[in-house]
Amino acid sequence: MIGGTGAGGQSSLRRGSLTYARRVKITDVKTFLVHDRERPERNYTFVKVYTDEGLTGLGEAGINGKELALQGLVETYRPILVGMDPSRIEHIWQTLWRGQFFRGGHVHSAAVAAIDLALWDLRGKALGVPVYDLLGGRTREHVRCYCHVQRSPGGEGSRDAIEDMVAYAREQVADGWRFVRFGAGEGNQAVAGGTYEQSDALRWTVEAFGALRDALGPEVEICVDFHQRTTPAYAIQLARELAPMRPFFVEDPLRAENVAEFAYLRSQIPVPVATGEQLPSKWDFRELIERDLLDYCRVDLCICGGLTESRKLAGWCETHYIEQVPHNPLGPVSTAACLHFDLSTPLFAVQELTWRPGVLGQVVRTDMRLEGGNLFSGGSPGLGVELDEEAARALPFQLPGLRILHREDGSVSDW
Repeated sequence: MIGGTGAGGQSSLRRGSLTYARRVKITDVKTFLVHDRERPERNYTFVKVYTDEGLTGLGEAGINGKELALQGLVETYRPILVGMDPSRIEHIWQTLWRGQFFRGGHVHSAAVAAIDLALWDLRGKALGVPVYDLLGGRTREHVRCYCHVQRSPGGEGSRDAIEDMVAYAREQVADGWRFVRFGAGEGNQAVAGGTYEQSDALRWTVEAFGALRDALGPEVEICVDFHQRTTPAYAIQLARELAPMRPFFVEDPLRAENVAEFAYLRSQIPVPVATGEQLPSKWDFRELIERDLLDYCRVDLCICGGLTESRKLAGWCETHYIEQVPHNPLGPVSTAACLHFDLSTPLFAVQELTWRPGVLGQVVRTDMRLEGGNLFSGGSPGLGVELDEEAARALPFQLPGLRILHREDGSVSDW
């Protein structure tokens, strides 16, 4: 069993019939930037919280490509955190979020998220229970997931990429997956070279979806990620073309900055909308939820303030019948946090899963198991994750180059 047990955030000393409590204190906070050799463009940001009782907690931050900024902010927070009681999770969250003049933004919320997840992991270990028990217990036995079936463009053209994607999707469905996802336009050869034209992406996506639906049948759910690359006009055209083939949802059809555009989009398309992966706080979600502009909430626990913020968001969504489909392109700690969140959240639909058992297994040990497209918790205390610091240091951070997409005229396209 991963993790340890102990008193709930305190050490008890008996004197006669009385019990005196000594509060546990945070002694250190460290960031580990780990490079993924199998995906050279990817690094992982793990944050570890240490205590004077010897227990530790592990978290993970999102925002791929800005790891050095995250590390700098966590180091800024370290003197504030040392000496604090790690069981005061909400108080620490409020201190890091509001206890300074300048606040907010994606790097800020991602750094807070990593620390927050580590504190929940630590609290579960201290009490000897899995985190989902701290969140009210399980509302389901396992978490159903969707896999990415989009692979790098290859062969002689876009049709080869579709055939490759369909063949891979068939393999995943044969292994038990019932949800698959691909990215709009991402099989075009031009995309591999850094060019993204909306009209080309529209035509390729409709053809690819049709091929998947024909190959997988009506019972397999297909999700399409527009990746915020489409303008409202193209998003509407593409969604209308896909509607007869029944997508489970279209994801991020528009950029997140202008929420009002989602109201216009909703009036024009007949398919479910999923969005939210880039939003860093409940305040950024406010209008989307209150105006019922989304069907599925794509909260990222490693960006949107950790479990403390995300569970508040989930309760708010529940009042609008919005189901959770958390964003998770990250590593094992993010996946574990999503698993505990999903197990304890009543309105949950499906979990994005790119991590697989064994990926970074030498760096982070977990108690999760994947059976077909279903993810199970082993029930270990905390999040069920442990970091091997020596193994983490053996995969040092490597600064990736920015992947920038352009249109054919040389202007910048949304990534």
